[in-house]
Amino acid sequence: MKSFTEHTGVVAPMDRANVDTDLIIPKQFLKSIKRTGFGPNLFDELRYLDKGEPGRDNSTRPINPEFPLNFARYKGASILLARENFGCGSSREHAPWALEEFGIRAVIAPSYADIFYNNCFKNGLLPIVLDEKIVSSLFKSMYDQVGYKITIDLQQQSVIANGEKFAFEIDEFRKHCLLNGFDDISLTLQEAEKIKIYEQQRRTEKPWLFGAVKA
Repeated sequence: MKSFTEHTGVVAPMDRANVDTDLIIPKQFLKSIKRTGFGPNLFDELRYLDKGEPGRDNSTRPINPEFPLNFARYKGASILLARENFGCGSSREHAPWALEEFGIRAVIAPSYADIFYNNCFKNGLLPIVLDEKIVSSLFKSMYDQVGYKITIDLQQQSVIANGEKFAFEIDEFRKHCLLNGFDDISLTLQEAEKIKIYEQQRRTEKPWLFGAVKA
């Protein structure tokens, strides 16, 4: 998992409330569990004018000219600005997979659905909660300025925009994992030697659990 320390990036809008995970990555793309290949179909129903299917070449599909992520001014955006209850709906982990592969490193919104919020941290994506008035002011600045950028300092827990710093809260353990790029697997592997010793002890104490006793 990519570590997250400090990041400056172009901001793109998802200016609607209650964006659910089926909108983030539609259900027909959930057949794969590879964690890759979802970026091209992020917000598929909004980005294209036809229905997307797994394995289809998106370069031949008609683009929706009214969807902001298709605008030249938001090309290369790595910070998504959203409204309340972002990531609601089903619990699919494919949603943060798609956002991360598209290039989004952080989402800023007034609130998130709990499961989506938790899944973001497990995949190197930083979901930041800021007051609704602050988020609205960031939307205004973004619309007023082409190539609008924001800096996020995770160590200091601050969003730096328009010459101001806006503090955000984050659980200390989640912060530690993001700063170091630790997902659940890499956290477990830190204790690999202890796990090995435990397994050896179990084999000695209860060999029948490991097929050592034959009839």
